[in-house]
Amino acid sequence: MSAFIHNAWYVAAWDHEITGDGMLARTILNVPVVFWRDGNGTLQALEDRCCHRGAPLSAGRKEGDAIRCLYHGLKFDCSGACIEIPSQKNIPAKARVRAFPVVERQHWVWIWMGDAALADERDIPATPCLDHPDWNYIPGYVHYDTDYLLIADNLLDFSHFAYVHPTTLGEGGADEYSRSLPKVERLPNGVRITRWLIDQPPAPFYRKIKQWDGNVDRWNNYDFVLPGVLLMDAGSAPTGTGAPQGSRAGAAELRSYQALTPETEGSTHYFFSQPHNFAKGNPALTEAVHQGILTAFEEDRRTIHAQQRSLAADPAFPMLLLGMDAALVQFRRLVDEHIAAESAGAAETVAGVA
Repeated sequence: MSAFIHNAWYVAAWDHEITGDGMLARTILNVPVVFWRDGNGTLQALEDRCCHRGAPLSAGRKEGDAIRCLYHGLKFDCSGACIEIPSQKNIPAKARVRAFPVVERQHWVWIWMGDAALADERDIPATPCLDHPDWNYIPGYVHYDTDYLLIADNLLDFSHFAYVHPTTLGEGGADEYSRSLPKVERLPNGVRITRWLIDQPPAPFYRKIKQWDGNVDRWNNYDFVLPGVLLMDAGSAPTGTGAPQGSRAGAAELRSYQALTPETEGSTHYFFSQPHNFAKGNPALTEAVHQGILTAFEEDRRTIHAQQRSLAADPAFPMLLLGMDAALVQFRRLVDEHIAAESAGAAETVAGVA
């Protein structure tokens, strides 16, 4: 059975990574993919492996709306069909490479790695603050040498804040934060986590971006949806100003959009952003927000890399489930269910053909 869900939209890149005159090579779900823009600037994605001798197309060159492999000169159009073989006139029907559905939306590039006939752009999660003029952020990317599900576990359980992030996201009531369990709800395509910390000192991260006169009410409420996308509403507001009831008076509000895209079974692309809607004309503050989150994510990365090494020493190690694991258990079940459904569908297709 596959280790990944294939019939899903994955974030493959930030749109600025794919320029008009260049190509971007990136491995997604063990498949090498080359991204480029055709003559109209429209994004294209092909398997980055020439059907002749397997040379990477990303090492070739763009020629208008086509790519030429610079090993033996085969030329491929946007559909993946070979349209020229310099050494012969006839082009075999099998002379083609796989093309992938790809969509640019709100500065993220989404790719569909499964059955192209099932790709529906309406299923792409909304990330409205990524192209909204009232929200500022710096695009982020981190590469992990770990299984993407270990990162998902980390994002689905913030009780680690006091211990992994004592001087960034932790401190400021973090012990109380670790003792409280969030509300966890299962969604058709993920889980919803709601967590409040009431009347506590602001965390160091929030103290760096705003002056507080006293304690705050703090929230981290988010959906974590398949195949691995976090959509968060987070912030802090002066205690007693009505934040739990929906008032954001005096608050420092953040949104967080994070996407996990498996590169291989043991490596992951991690795309992230932390839009904020305050101090809009202060790029230094936007940089401070970004650097603060980057520092915290590096703390996570060190911890998860160490966990990966520990688990690799004993692949049969049985991880103990605790109450804090409710969200990640639900999400892993969803992943397993979708992978099993895809495998069953593939088996039925093979049986039907046979």
